[in-house]
Amino acid sequence: MRKLITLLVVFFVVSFATEVIAQTIRAKAGLNLSKMLMKDDDDTWSDDEEYKMLPGFHLGATAEIPIDDMFSFETGLLFSTKGIKAKGEGDDYEYVYKLTLSYLEIPLTGKATFDIGGAKIYGVFGPYVGIGLFGKDKWEETYDGDTEKDDEDIEWGSDEDKDDFKRLDFGLSIGAGVEIDALQLGINYGLGLANISPYSDNGNRIKNRVFGITVGYKIFAK
Repeated sequence: MRKLITLLVVFFVVSFATEVIAQTIRAKAGLNLSKMLMKDDDDTWSDDEEYKMLPGFHLGATAEIPIDDMFSFETGLLFSTKGIKAKGEGDDYEYVYKLTLSYLEIPLTGKATFDIGGAKIYGVFGPYVGIGLFGKDKWEETYDGDTEKDDEDIEWGSDEDKDDFKRLDFGLSIGAGVEIDALQLGINYGLGLANISPYSDNGNRIKNRVFGITVGYKIFAK
């Protein structure tokens, strides 16, 4: 817990210092469609057709620091949900499972912007860092007309005997979009590189994958 608090304090200090020197600050929100790469040395379970994308959202603000007329550096703080959904059925049997993980995420991306008349086209690429805040898994099972439901809170940590997921996530973000006046519309893909599974038996690996659609609005510009 102390390590988490220290990391959060550092993140907020860095974000505040960045926003002080930033030329543009945007409020952002949008849709997340998340999935996970889940595999071991024998199989990739997430390739099974029962695993689906989980709808979610992201919300926060970014700060943009110009480098020259075309290139800039963008960072910020985003609350972002990730996870996966599974659904299966058989004779008189059906189940639905949802895993939702909530993160505080910091993008550290380079941005290239191109003017096209009254609008601007941009592309972004770079790493991100995320800290798991909380999470929950839910399941609903129906057998022969009877339905049972349950849910559990996610335990964060690296102890494979009692924890569900490691708290630290990181990866690469790539995206593109258009800016018209104060409004921004973009798409992005987050490729998780961190193995967030605390279980190491047989090369067990779990990594986040997120496709996002974002709407941004410029709330400050120097």
